[in-house]
Amino acid sequence: MSVKKQRIFWAGLLAAISTGIGSPGLAQLDNAYTLGAGDTISIDIFNVPEYSGSQRVLADGSVNLPVVGAVNVSGLTPQTAGRVIGAAYQSELRYPQVTVLLEGSRPLRVAITGEVAQPGLYTMSSAEGAQLPTVAQALQTAGGVTQAADLRRVQLRRTNGQQADDPQSVQLINLDLWALLNNGDVEQDLTLRDGDAIVVHETSTVDITETNQLSASNLASSVDEEIVVAVVGEVFRPGAYRFGGGGSKGRTTVTEVVQAAGGVKPLADIRQIQVRRQTRNGSDQVIDLDFWQLLQSGDFSQDLVLQQGDTVSIPVAIAPTPAEIAQLAAANFSPDGVNVNIVGEVESPGQHKVPPDTTLSQVVLAAGGFNRRATETVKLIRFNPDGTVTQRQIEVDLTEGIDSEKNPLILNNDVVVVGRNIGARFTDSVDSILGPVRRLLPLSIFLP
Repeated sequence: MSVKKQRIFWAGLLAAISTGIGSPGLAQLDNAYTLGAGDTISIDIFNVPEYSGSQRVLADGSVNLPVVGAVNVSGLTPQTAGRVIGAAYQSELRYPQVTVLLEGSRPLRVAITGEVAQPGLYTMSSAEGAQLPTVAQALQTAGGVTQAADLRRVQLRRTNGQQADDPQSVQLINLDLWALLNNGDVEQDLTLRDGDAIVVHETSTVDITETNQLSASNLASSVDEEIVVAVVGEVFRPGAYRFGGGGSKGRTTVTEVVQAAGGVKPLADIRQIQVRRQTRNGSDQVIDLDFWQLLQSGDFSQDLVLQQGDTVSIPVAIAPTPAEIAQLAAANFSPDGVNVNIVGEVESPGQHKVPPDTTLSQVVLAAGGFNRRATETVKLIRFNPDGTVTQRQIEVDLTEGIDSEKNPLILNNDVVVVGRNIGARFTDSVDSILGPVRRLLPLSIFLP
């Protein structure tokens, strides 16, 4: 017998022995490949080269063998197929020793459902010389798992060969892909068989740190995928925004979305930010974020990675302190600046762009300060998001710190009106009376 055939024989013998002594578990399930239409197998009958050779499993699940004809191997492992073929040759050979090896696998049809980007039915095949596709590869083919996926509860549903009509033949194999990501437990990444179904369940409780870890793995959806997310509440430009695409540099986070929406308003409650996320079964997940922790202690886990369809909601704060308002206005998720119109008795009236933490008194200084005709009591006109307009009379003290009543923060598109003092009003009144007279009389009368 040639060296090649000896190697094939001993490999088949060892494989057959190992099926009886191997420890039970995921590894044993991983190795139990069953044959089907489209597979190519190598059949070696010891000392009978004329009956040996490569065979392709036909559409009916059989192989057409010399002398004995068609033998059905569908649903059998290569080892079991060797015994079945050996039994078929017993009428022709005294002690047939048959070894069957898989030369080329058929494309596998796999169903993928649950928390994946693109659930559906997929046809997968391995490259020449490579091993069969695995669960992780299938999830990547389906666009990756969503941020709502529970990697600890991935289920593989497998039908055992020719007993497909028997409900008892369906195996439910629970996989922990979180152990694969964090501990390198490759036994969790089973190789697939034709007809397998992968179900990725949704997580019941959201761990922000784990969600962000998942987004950085190669099991997550592609960074290049375009997503649309919405932001509502205390931002300057609420609405829906598109992120990602070919020019994306990474995952989209809450701070990026808030910045795109013009930044948070000074009275935003960043301790109570919520992200609403819809799962594949139609239910909503609500994720609570505390951006105050991000500002105070640099807790980056609060800056949640977002996915397609998420909605970020930012409520109004109840009685924030001036110090909190100032600190929020200086954060990088606040707007770069706000526009304010200041009219009346200042040195440089008109529209001014000021930092978001600018107070009323600072706006007056930004406009050059009061001129000699100004009164220190100004009118603050504010256009509210609901369409209403509010007006307040405020006496400006240029030495006053942030105070919601005496020196409030300026919001975008506020109007500050600086009126005339008593002397300026009197002079203007006299001028309005004497103006026509001056035009009729010689100029010398009014000169000293």
